[in-house]
Amino acid sequence: MSKNWYPVINYENCIECGACFNKCSHGVYKKEGERPVVVYPEGCVDGCRGCQKLCPSGAIEYVGDTGGKDNCSCGCCC
Repeated sequence: MSKNWYPVINYENCIECGACFNKCSHGVYKKEGERPVVVYPEGCVDGCRGCQKLCPSGAIEYVGDTGGKDNCSCGCCC
């Protein structure tokens, strides 16, 4: 798990579809009403872009993203 890589949601773009919440099996997200909120950033796997790939509105970016390719080895089918 990572302290240097975690998702940030742009709520101006977020359509509250829940794709990120439903995708992540590491407890990174919680729903407040319909809005996904990052509550456990340490649970995010370094290099995982699974939730970003599923986000239909492009509302997810990552702290620590240097523009490199996926580097996920968590087995969560990123």
